[in-house]
Amino acid sequence: MFRTGARNLVTDVAGLRVGNAADLRIRSGVTVVLCDEPAVAAVQVLGGAPGTRETDLLEPHNTVEAVNAVVLAGGSAFGLDAASGTQAFLREQGVGFAVQDQVVPIVPAAILFDLTNGGDKDWGRYPPYRELGYEAARLAAADFAIGTQGAGTGALTAGLKGGLGSASTVLDNGITVGALVAVNPLGSVTMGRSRHFWASPFEIGDEFGGLGLPSPMPDDAREIRLKFSEKPQGAATTIAIIASDAVLTKAAAKRLAIAAHDGFSRAIWPSHTPFDGDLVFALATGRSGITVSPEQAIELGAVAGATMARAIARGVHAATRVEGDPFPVWSAS
Repeated sequence: MFRTGARNLVTDVAGLRVGNAADLRIRSGVTVVLCDEPAVAAVQVLGGAPGTRETDLLEPHNTVEAVNAVVLAGGSAFGLDAASGTQAFLREQGVGFAVQDQVVPIVPAAILFDLTNGGDKDWGRYPPYRELGYEAARLAAADFAIGTQGAGTGALTAGLKGGLGSASTVLDNGITVGALVAVNPLGSVTMGRSRHFWASPFEIGDEFGGLGLPSPMPDDAREIRLKFSEKPQGAATTIAIIASDAVLTKAAAKRLAIAAHDGFSRAIWPSHTPFDGDLVFALATGRSGITVSPEQAIELGAVAGATMARAIARGVHAATRVEGDPFPVWSAS
């Protein structure tokens, strides 16, 4: 049986802290994961409309092995400024990749599209994401809130408000896996128009309602429900981080990111569309001291997918209402 970590958050993976910052006027925000020590990192993009920063360096054949932080932000391309704020915070702390007498914080980032969610995007000459990125980094801690928080503040799904989700799983061999996700897909996280989550087979306890699978399955379960069926272009994206305290190479971290995308497919229907920028970063802190064998890698990948699916459902389950929201929250649906 799977069991959660003490917090059921990605910060159950030793060596990670998370901070959130948001602006409710614009209905958007930023989530930052800080690594206490540089963490081995990789990325896998399977959506057709990604927005990213510093992802090429994460490929296994490139030089930099580890990162200092990862940023998830709303705001579409404007939100990429958030990484500059986080980078500024880390530079003030003297944290980063040493190059001669300079220190360069390594901060990959990804964004989701929340520009048409009802918020006031008339922010003037410069968007607020750089300052939100700094504030989120400053607030990073082991405990943090999910739901309508950080990068999930303005997130929407097909018919329901989205949100920031997180979950963790502790394996029998002592390795911990954690997921963090801003849930803003074009598709749906529930079966048809029911309240049952697609991720329900992986639920631990009643962490997202305890409803389980419906019986019989809803007649509309196979229906492809989209958030904005008339003009879906650029209106979506689910961005996530899968983390472990296992000792992994960059190539193994890449495999972990690939496996975690299975959680998208298990929790969102449809996922990885041409109008989603679906992306997963992988982080390996190595704090457990356990090097994963090929056989253990199978279990690690399976747990990564299950943990990601749970985090997606938890993000929507925890969302709270803000006046003027275009869609209801799950708890009131």
